[in-house]
Amino acid sequence: MSDEPSASARVATAPGRPGSRRGRRAERAAHRPGAIRPGEHRLRRLVIGLTVAALVTTGGAAAVPPAVPDWASPGLVGGGGAPYNGVPVPPHESLGASYLPDSSVVRLRDGRVRLIPPGGNAPITVAADDPRVDAAVAADRAWLESGTVPTGGLGERYSAMSARALLDMRLLTRPNGASQASWYGIWRYSWPRDSAFAAAAFAVSGHPAEARSILEFMSRVQDPDGTWAARYHVDGRPVTDGRDRQLDALGWMLWSTWFYRAKTPEGAVPGELWTMVRRAADHLAVSLDAEGLPPASSDYWERDPRTEEDPRRPTLGVVGPVLAGLRSAAALADGEGADADADRWGAAADRLSGALAHQFAPYGYPRSPVRDGRMDTSVTFVAPPFAPVDAGVTAAIEHAFAEQVLPNGGVLPGEEWPGNKHIAWTPEVALFGLAAAASGRTETALDLLDWLRRHRTSLGVLPEKVGPDGHQAGVAPLGWTASMVVLALAALEEPLPIPPTGSGAG
Repeated sequence: MSDEPSASARVATAPGRPGSRRGRRAERAAHRPGAIRPGEHRLRRLVIGLTVAALVTTGGAAAVPPAVPDWASPGLVGGGGAPYNGVPVPPHESLGASYLPDSSVVRLRDGRVRLIPPGGNAPITVAADDPRVDAAVAADRAWLESGTVPTGGLGERYSAMSARALLDMRLLTRPNGASQASWYGIWRYSWPRDSAFAAAAFAVSGHPAEARSILEFMSRVQDPDGTWAARYHVDGRPVTDGRDRQLDALGWMLWSTWFYRAKTPEGAVPGELWTMVRRAADHLAVSLDAEGLPPASSDYWERDPRTEEDPRRPTLGVVGPVLAGLRSAAALADGEGADADADRWGAAADRLSGALAHQFAPYGYPRSPVRDGRMDTSVTFVAPPFAPVDAGVTAAIEHAFAEQVLPNGGVLPGEEWPGNKHIAWTPEVALFGLAAAASGRTETALDLLDWLRRHRTSLGVLPEKVGPDGHQAGVAPLGWTASMVVLALAALEEPLPIPPTGSGAG
């Protein structure tokens, strides 16, 4: 299929970021999960040549070539103090630049240093011996040391990638708890799905304040019926662009809240979070039909469910998170002594688990529950750390990876992916890696983590996408990928908690 989705799939430009409706073609083309535009590879090579030539000519003071895509920055520059603002490093200034170790402070090619001073919003460029440099670096390192930097038990092999992922997640988290997907354009919003993973990663790395801040932001923007908009402005306003609400968001937020509690067990669930849990879990529990399935809904692909192979039933991308969420809610209720809630949500989870076994398992856990259905990365949503290990699911994961893998070693989001067929998506690689790490398939996890490590940007940042040439092909950093890398590395060190099964989750 060409870069441009077919008419029947125009709203399906990418996982985690929906395609816009008719008449918003520019946004669809630029969208986080959207496909690379035709000719962009040739353009990137031309831009690189122009940039290098300009740097050689001017000694590093080149103006930005007008054709350089704004999103092509290889990372963010920040500082050591709150608020943890991040500003992109311009692509034309990135050649020869590097982060000072374990910090968001950037040394430029000419030896000067760029940072954002504490309390500021704009970057400054100073001499390397400016005292503000040491202060900012020390503050970043102190934050890292206040928790842990998961390395998979392999020390330096992954320490730089893990520390960078954590620091980037912090730069993408606003003081009010809004967790941005990334820094550029339509990526500069907060998705419940991405936010759930960011909160879990902060929790597993020993940064509970950041985790709770994200969960509290999501509790404030939740609607009374328990649902969320597809995405939010960082001030909490829903983005009103026609995107449908996505039922998987409820499951992810419930799982993330339970995961946070599992890693931060002191005291009762805060009142605002408990209200969020009850609203979301009640909504999911009553949504199940006679078969035990929730209604068809957009999932992390964010496309119209009517375009799926089985438009009448939800995809695995909805079923997996909803099942994890109901089990998580039942476990939270059990811990709070809310027995009636625990029984109700646990019973709903049991019904959905039965539907999963009858509707998806016989066909090998495809995206839609049909014979010879197309495989999709969402098969990882019914594996650890979201569900117990199951031999059938493990086999399905291996099958899905084999069907989705690209020559560059990355993967497409799914077999029927309507976007560019040559661009690998790092969130999907990270999801396969997380499932392997959490399931004890260590060798596979290390292979995938090594692929991610090799395909970071020139600043060592995890990008959204990787092109056939192995270079960055999407915005960097991407918070969703960063959070899953942290979780996968933590899983290699110590088993991650899995929502308990059984009615009442007791």
